[in-house]
Amino acid sequence: MENRGKYHINLMDFHDFFRVEAPVSRGRADARRDPAERAGGVWRTLPLKGAFEVVYEDARGAWTTRTLDARELKLGPGRTLLGGTDRAHGLYRGLRVDRIRRLTEPASGTRIEAGILDWLLARAEAQRRGRIGRGPRRAA
Repeated sequence: MENRGKYHINLMDFHDFFRVEAPVSRGRADARRDPAERAGGVWRTLPLKGAFEVVYEDARGAWTTRTLDARELKLGPGRTLLGGTDRAHGLYRGLRVDRIRRLTEPASGTRIEAGILDWLLARAEAQRRGRIGRGPRRAA
């Protein structure tokens, strides 16, 4: 036990409470998925490439503009993160999608202020289809 003032915390109980078990494989369908999309714990990671300018509201309520070279979209319990390298700092950042107030893609001029999560999911799906093609072609 750790002693933190008048509160005592049993760290073993704390860690057991927040332990998350990895899901059991669902067989062949799970094995066919793109390895980058396989679920790790309760989070699912979708590859997503692109450069975005993001107006972001941080935890304190301050709005900042960030330029992000996106790598992935992480879907988890109760939140979704847009992950990538912040150009200003050169560090990986995971930005909560529900805190993104505006997303702009300079390459295409696309500017989104509503439905940002839906747009990011559609973009990730389009990129996935582009990576794997349109599926196997049937012989005539």
